[in-house]
Amino acid sequence: MMPKTQMERMIHNSYSNIGGLIVRKKGESEYEKYFNDCTESTALNVFSVTKSIVAILLGIAMDKGYPINIGQKILEFFPEYEVARGERLIQSIRLRDMLTMTAPYKYKNESAPYKKYFESKDWIKAALDLLGGKGKVGDFFYAALIGPDIFSGILEKVTGRSVLEFATKNLFTPLGISPKVVKTFQGQEDHKEFLKSRQENVWVAGPSGVNTAGWGLTMTANDLAKIGQLFLEKGRYQGQQIVSSDWVSECTTVHSHCKEFKMGYGYLWWIIDEKEHCYAAMGDSGNVIYINESKELVIAMNALYKPGAMDRRKLIREYIEPVFI
Repeated sequence: MMPKTQMERMIHNSYSNIGGLIVRKKGESEYEKYFNDCTESTALNVFSVTKSIVAILLGIAMDKGYPINIGQKILEFFPEYEVARGERLIQSIRLRDMLTMTAPYKYKNESAPYKKYFESKDWIKAALDLLGGKGKVGDFFYAALIGPDIFSGILEKVTGRSVLEFATKNLFTPLGISPKVVKTFQGQEDHKEFLKSRQENVWVAGPSGVNTAGWGLTMTANDLAKIGQLFLEKGRYQGQQIVSSDWVSECTTVHSHCKEFKMGYGYLWWIIDEKEHCYAAMGDSGNVIYINESKELVIAMNALYKPGAMDRRKLIREYIEPVFI
């Protein structure tokens, strides 16, 4: 068993933007520590971990019988959307394609039109305008920020509630997760300021009032650990079935592959190791919910914004797991 001092030395030297780190094994707390003047109540922007939370909400909506299934075409949820002349590909894209990041877009990540997106008055329409193009359905394309808001639009359409309202009632409150409030953005400057500052418990919304789905949710390290425990226990938390075990299994089964990161992808969850059934929700700057089912281990960390932060997989697999298994 590796000593904790070696793990903490590695954190200090190479992963110095961590806010909080929590390790749970078999449901029991094994380690909890905070860095950078953060505390147990410090909620930070977890970036793309938001996607994995939204995946849970989609599963809950299906469990409750709302009119949604993964085989539906995206445009069925938005009958008011006017497809531009000559645009055919968008009409064939299904919810499943977006969940597995195999839907094409009219941009490349290195040249994503962030300024145009943030200046739009309707971020969902902006995402729909960029969906499709000349790509191919089935090829992996990770839509980091522009695109996932379509999930938020779908949730609002089928439930008749805001994403935050639906999440609060059906996920956050049952798990005892810190209450969130809406933080409405009007443009890119709001986003820049959001990245720089430490946040209260919020979920960002665009100018139209719809919560983001690809980023913008702030969570404490303990919030993240609760989500991890929920998935480790196949959708149950303290004896209550929050989301169906079948949906948890679908989210954490490989449905597509990312060649760049050499990982499998489920439904908005990353698959780290198929053999041990290790999977994770991962966000920019090193925000992570990691579950190793075979070892009954949950590792959760939130992190301060840091461009180019080192990949947490190495930290977890080589320096954290060996301390606790």
